[in-house]
Amino acid sequence: MSTAAFFAKIRSYADLSEESERAWAALLRPRHYRKDEVFIQAGDVPASFAFVVKGLLCQHYIGRDGDLIIKYFFPETRIAASVSATLLRQPSPFTITAIEDTDVLEYDFAAFKALVHAHPDIAAFYIGYMERHWIIEKEPGEIAFRHDDAMQRYLDFIRREPDLHKRLKQHHIAAWLGITPESLSRLRRKIAIGRLGER
Repeated sequence: MSTAAFFAKIRSYADLSEESERAWAALLRPRHYRKDEVFIQAGDVPASFAFVVKGLLCQHYIGRDGDLIIKYFFPETRIAASVSATLLRQPSPFTITAIEDTDVLEYDFAAFKALVHAHPDIAAFYIGYMERHWIIEKEPGEIAFRHDDAMQRYLDFIRREPDLHKRLKQHHIAAWLGITPESLSRLRRKIAIGRLGER
């Protein structure tokens, strides 16, 4: 599996020297996950991150009522992980599962952290990636989820992730929104009626 897409993405956050790229490339392990196969199981202590080359993973858990709740989607060029559990070396509260056949490049997090300490350019990537995806993007999303209704969250999702929206099954989107598939169908009908009314 080619590492070109991986390092192209990494360089969108920070420039890497050839030495750093070689050191990081030595950690990468190609892996294929079949649809519905688990990358990280809730209750396990995760040790790896996975860069999605092709396919789609989702991070999810079971709510108090026994409902599936999806917390996050990882399409191509995103790095999938149960970050807090990996950092703290604690059992993950989430499961990460392939919802399509998925090819990834996995790397051991402890070995990667050693590279972070040894290579300033890899450290710059790590800081930039964590800031963008786990602070800048995460905080507004959490606020919107608490304050926006399901319709607004759904419209925002379609606007932000139009390609991903087309790939997902209805029950995956409903589980992410925290509503039933039937409620999602009603939202879609309202949107369709609204668009017809604009014509």
